Amino acid sequence: MKALILAGGRGSRLKEVTLDRNKCMCLYHGRHIIDNSLENAVRVGVEEIVIVVGYRAEMIINALGNCYQGVRIRYVIQWEQKGVVHAMECARTALDGQDFFLTLADEVIIDPRHRAMRQLFEDQDVFVLCGVVRVLDVNQIKKTYGVMVNAEAGQIYRLIEKPRTPLGNLQGTGNCMFRNEIFDYIPHTPINQQRQEKELPDLIQCAVDEGRLVKIFDVGSLYANVNTSDELNNELIVPDIEPV
Repeated sequence: MKALILAGGRGSRLKEVTLDRNKCMCLYHGRHIIDNSLENAVRVGVEEIVIVVGYRAEMIINALGNCYQGVRIRYVIQWEQKGVVHAMECARTALDGQDFFLTLADEVIIDPRHRAMRQLFEDQDVFVLCGVVRVLDVNQIKKTYGVMVNAEAGQIYRLIEKPRTPLGNLQGTGNCMFRNEIFDYIPHTPINQQRQEKELPDLIQCAVDEGRLVKIFDVGSLYANVNTSDELNNELIVPDIEPV
């Protein structure tokens, strides 16, 4: 398995903060935001980390180099920032046909459970495993995506990008594990009419609609997707237990 970290976007909602840097290189609780994704990739046990870069790519490359905690890093340039699915497509060749762990470079997971996530992905031969967190404020789901599941089996039958009325308390994250065959569904993924790009939940939905096994996994206790100055300065709870 490889890791795929998407770090191409500027983060325009951070305004002047990202004039001279990619948002994943902003400091969050004293460290670069992307460090969280890198640590989770190492925790998964990947053999290589592929990072998709675009805006201020040189800053990321110069800071990280070609290795992180003994794991090789490879860079792919996304010349046009056209969303998550497009960024995945840019990295297809670099993934060398292998299954992969996806994460967004602006995500923070508290009490991460990525080792257990990979174990379930392999043991149950899941096609896509979507990392979720259980939220008290369902409005948080409007920022990412919601899922409708068979509660007993944890199997997803519907994903909704930024739902206006969230159903349930499961917030989808960008922390997902994929079989490499997910790329076969990109040509069939519809273009979101508001954003004019293909969205991750719609890509996964294509696999669901063809009967592929897609499940949820409780990836952590808290989740932050850093997009605004308020979120950048948010006082997030620091974990006090050993991640697994």
